[in-house]
Amino acid sequence: MFSFTKNEITLIKKLNTPAKVQDYLNGLQFNFEKGRETLKSPLFTLRAKRAHCFEGALLGAYILSQHGFKPYLMHLKTTRGDYDHVVAPFKVRSFWGALSKTNHAILRYREPIYKNIRELAMSYFHEYFLNDGRKTLRQYSALLDLNTLKKNWAVSKVDLWYIDKKLDKIKHYDMVPKFYIKNLRKADKIEIEAGKIVEYKK
Repeated sequence: MFSFTKNEITLIKKLNTPAKVQDYLNGLQFNFEKGRETLKSPLFTLRAKRAHCFEGALLGAYILSQHGFKPYLMHLKTTRGDYDHVVAPFKVRSFWGALSKTNHAILRYREPIYKNIRELAMSYFHEYFLNDGRKTLRQYSALLDLNTLKKNWAVSKVDLWYIDKKLDKIKHYDMVPKFYIKNLRKADKIEIEAGKIVEYKK
């Protein structure tokens, strides 16, 4: 059985607020999955010092769970031709925020100012578009509580594809009324250019 080292535990203890966890996630190199797709556990993401959005959400949710937060994931589902996103929602008193690992200038951290999960999910809608300006975000998932999973998920040596499957099967909610999809206005040119800014180069 794998486990966190004393130094890793010390680091996790220091990351005792959502803002600190987000700063740490931002400092990780982006995982471009060269060679093969991965879905590392928090332990092995921590040791690899790189993460994509799903791995970052898993690590962030786990770290928050060590400071009294429930470890949640939320799936943001797009149209075909775009990439889905996964964030780690957290609650401060009665308001929701989210941790988010991304390589772009958008789809990032959310302060805990949202009254419910729908408000939180909708805050990502206008940032989610392709290079031609088409807005692609369509659904958000109910929360997946990672405490309901096998106890060793955070230190698993194997990729956590079963969590991906659970998150895909969980109930999802539409974000855009079907009658209005064809009327969605495209993102402006300046928004598109801003969306091309990346934090880490391939």
